[in-house]
Order: sequence, then structure tokens, then C-alpha cells
Amino acid sequence: MKEITFQKIATFQYSSEALILKGKLESEGIEVFMRDNVTIDTDPLVSNAIGGVKLFVRSEDFGKAQNIVSEISRYSVDDKGEPIKCPKCGAEKTDMVTSISDVKSLVSFVITSFLELFPINAKHTYKCDVCNFEFEKK
Repeated sequence: MKEITFQKIATFQYSSEALILKGKLESEGIEVFMRDNVTIDTDPLVSNAIGGVKLFVRSEDFGKAQNIVSEISRYSVDDKGEPIKCPKCGAEKTDMVTSISDVKSLVSFVITSFLELFPINAKHTYKCDVCNFEFEKK
């Protein structure tokens, strides 16, 4: 019997993000396996601690899966599908980041963590991968 091996194709903070890529790969005939999604769905605050939701494909499908993943932009786009540009350097390589940077967000985080709820008051900004400038979308 031939041993089946798997390779990790991607990692995401939440399973909802991973399901999008999983659906795309499966629509192309590639079987996808998720790991740690149930744990993170149960308690989203542990996502960073356990390394997020991991997507695996069979080793023989890895090359095809990589090609599909490379066709998908990993950077943020606006409502019209246009890349969000960094206001400082003009690069189109920006990602949305969630942070807890003010007292209100910190207090909300502590209370919701204590009650085992998902934090509802976090700041969403964009960060440029080229110059590391963090900004809010206008």
C-alpha cells in the first residue's frame, strides 16, 4: 500500500478565510484537508497561539495547488476589486490588520476574553508590506 503524504499549502487566522481557498481548490479537483479549524471555531482567541487554520493537500497535488494559490491576490482590495494602495509609497501590497491599540479596545478585549466572548471592539487598519506604513482606509 502506497503511503499518502500531505503538504501545507496555506495558513489562515480564521476558518472562514480558509474555506474560501478550500472551495477554490476543490472546484479545481484538488482534495483539501483542514487542521485546527474546529479548535479555532470554538475559541478564536487561540488562533495565533496554535498557528491558525492550516490547509493541506496531497503531495502529488501540491504543484497544481501552488499555481492556483499564486493566481489569487493575497493583498487587500476595495469594494470594486481594485488593490488598496499605500498612501505613503503607493505600493499595492497592503493587508488588513486587526489591532488593540487604545484603552477602549484593551478594556473590551480583557472583558470579552474573561467572559470567553469574541472581542468586538478592535481597530481594523491596513499595513503596507513594502514600507510597513499602517493606515486607515478612507
